[in-house]
Amino acid sequence: MKQNLPILLSLLALPAFAEGTRELDSHEHGVGELNIAMEGKTIAMELHAPGADIVGFEYAATSDEDRAAIENAVATLAKPLDLFSFPDAAKCTVTRASAELEAEEDHDDHAKHDDHDDHDDHAEHDDHAKHDDHDDHAEEASHTEFHAEYVLNCDNPDAISKINFAYFEAFANALELEVQIVSSAGAKAFEVERDAPTLDLRGMF
Repeated sequence: MKQNLPILLSLLALPAFAEGTRELDSHEHGVGELNIAMEGKTIAMELHAPGADIVGFEYAATSDEDRAAIENAVATLAKPLDLFSFPDAAKCTVTRASAELEAEEDHDDHAKHDDHDDHDDHAEHDDHAKHDDHDDHAEEASHTEFHAEYVLNCDNPDAISKINFAYFEAFANALELEVQIVSSAGAKAFEVERDAPTLDLRGMF
């Protein structure tokens, strides 16, 4: 199924899919983004979350405690089925998982494979951050974001009726995930909040 991954990830960039979704450059604390592409037995997922949501801070880690918090968070984010649980009957397993912490200045390096068209504009913001009259942009430049990518194989995709978001239990500062899903049924956007951590997927697969 790995050969399908580029196709799945390219679906996440479709204009119809991206239309109306949150611009991550706005970097709203408490709100992350989860993109999901489904095809056959394969599910590709991409998570973006502000550093403050995951570890409670966004400044560059300087202490051993801060570095340990980041290391633990990356390890937790690398276990998708502990954060986003599918029905047991779907028999989903992880075939690929990666997670990392990105500083704002790193985003330009990832622009070619990130699914956010506004990054080029944001790069200009970073250039302007050096000017005294762009304090907001300078503040934005210090932001960090956790980025994770997952590929799952589900032997019985017809049983995927919901996702339970243990993500909110793992990260106390996370309040909401804006979820975008693309599948054979089309593209749809959802908001999953801490106080209602279950997403109904009936009709999406």
